[in-house]
Amino acid sequence: MDNVPPKVRRLTVDAAEAEQRLDNFLFRQLKGVPKGHVYRLLRTGQVRVNSRRVKPDYRLTAGDEIRLPPVRQAEPVERLPPGSRQLEALKDAILFEDEQLLVINKPAGMAVHGGSGVSCGVIEALRASRPEARSLELVHRLDRETSGCLLVAKKRSALRTLHAALREGRVEKHYLALLAGAWPGGERQVRLALEKNVLQSGERMVRVAEEGKDAESHFRPLRRFAAAVLVDIAILTGRTHQIRVHAAHLGHAVLGDDKYGDREANKSCRALGLKRMFLHAHSLAFNHPAGGAPLRVTAPLDANLQAVLERLENAD
Repeated sequence: MDNVPPKVRRLTVDAAEAEQRLDNFLFRQLKGVPKGHVYRLLRTGQVRVNSRRVKPDYRLTAGDEIRLPPVRQAEPVERLPPGSRQLEALKDAILFEDEQLLVINKPAGMAVHGGSGVSCGVIEALRASRPEARSLELVHRLDRETSGCLLVAKKRSALRTLHAALREGRVEKHYLALLAGAWPGGERQVRLALEKNVLQSGERMVRVAEEGKDAESHFRPLRRFAAAVLVDIAILTGRTHQIRVHAAHLGHAVLGDDKYGDREANKSCRALGLKRMFLHAHSLAFNHPAGGAPLRVTAPLDANLQAVLERLENAD
């Protein structure tokens, strides 16, 4: 093991890296360093841009010189390469692709990136299968058990433009979910702030809390069954577990959700053949990052979810 102490590094921002937030740039440069420590380095002035202190949300410009202090980084974890089945599944799941971006119909059960207990996620598999595409980055994320439209940028400029569109509410995101219970009435708009919590067990949970971050979801019933309803959900914000927590707060939890769901309702749906959480990122609509032409991509439901709907229809 190399015991040479780390040294000060000086990096110059190029045109491809410009316009991103400083903290996001640092997270990529200091892989394995806890985010809290990165922010501490910024707060104490150990990280400097052009010899000046700057805030985490500072937008980089081409030519900026960044001073990184000596920081010990965790030894890189050796990750297993993606398997042939995973690569084939992703190849078959591509819904749209051009020189700027690609959209895939992410399979349920596949994590978007590697991490705790996951050696290789969607983004690592895409990078392994496309070694020439050096700038592949996730534009947003989906929960591991959620299927559907996942947007990936192929160029840094596209990533910047799409991130700006997300921040400014210019990306239209619709989900399909099967919720527990009979749904009275029509559409419902939910505006409830959400706060992340970590339990003593280490499990991450999200709850409705006034001091949390603003979150807004619009629920529109599509198909009603005796004890369930298929809804279209448009989300105006992208908080962690937003749909699942808002739905549970309404008293109509997402079926198959083991974290926030209804145990008895989940048991009944398993008897109908539901093998996963019934939450699917159905469509994305946004202006293309190169040229601004409107683009809408739709992902079909998988066979298991379609079969559950058919059985519910026949049961009624």
